[in-house]
Amino acid sequence: MKTFWIRTASAVVYALLFLGTLLSGRLLNNPQLGLLLFGAFLMFVNMGCTFEFFRMIGCQGAAPCRPLGYVYAAAPMVVVLLMHAMMLIHAPVLTGFLLVSFALLLFPATFALSAIVQLWGHSQQPFREAAYTMVPLLYIAIPLTLMLALIPDFGARVVLMLVVMVWVNDSAAYIGGSLFGRHKMWPRHSPGKTWEGTAFGVLVTILFAVFGGSWLQPDVAWHQWLVLGVICSVVDTLGDLVESMLKRSVGVKDSGSIMPGHGGFLDRFDSLLIIMPFAYAYLSLFVHI
Repeated sequence: MKTFWIRTASAVVYALLFLGTLLSGRLLNNPQLGLLLFGAFLMFVNMGCTFEFFRMIGCQGAAPCRPLGYVYAAAPMVVVLLMHAMMLIHAPVLTGFLLVSFALLLFPATFALSAIVQLWGHSQQPFREAAYTMVPLLYIAIPLTLMLALIPDFGARVVLMLVVMVWVNDSAAYIGGSLFGRHKMWPRHSPGKTWEGTAFGVLVTILFAVFGGSWLQPDVAWHQWLVLGVICSVVDTLGDLVESMLKRSVGVKDSGSIMPGHGGFLDRFDSLLIIMPFAYAYLSLFVHI
């Protein structure tokens, strides 16, 4: 019983922080301040996930350049917030220049710098360490930054629906697996997942997306919510498996202990990290509000 209340309390704190900062622009009637507050929360999560990733791969003896990794992880979110500030002061040319420069220089520059740093290291696998240094940028920072970047164009309610769809899918898959689960889905990486539970989660999430999304944000058509429901439910499951694969490969049960009873930052955000690039691409290309 004590464990139940600890899990419940930590989940409530997490939900209040996430939803409170996400909806703070609307609650305070100040979208700019709200974006900054949500950005600060995501930056905290970003650094927490990066710390956990470096700690886990350290269990394998990997030795990436951690200070450089933290700088890489912070860079995309800082750039997006600066771009948003420049848009507010009507500086579109400077904003466009920063965007193009950032996109063209980010990846080759980061890998080049990561590799150069290894010249002074003592690892027998310097290119492995250079690659590990960049992983938080690709796996953690950019997906969280895309979540932040959705708000100015699509609003906090669309981001809220994406997050809630993940929660709905996880809950429905757990319930469906408990009631109907017979066939293991991927025992190598997640022994508890079943095909029946996954299918139930996908079905419930799609229905929730069509009806809940159309009610919460009617500017997005029902068939577009249907596609987003498919993306969130299917990719959510794959994202959870990816993080399970990472944890099993380094021999840990949870990525951290920041949330008693729930694990670490990566345990809570694993699915969102995988979902956001797909959701952002679909919204940007096919949805116009």
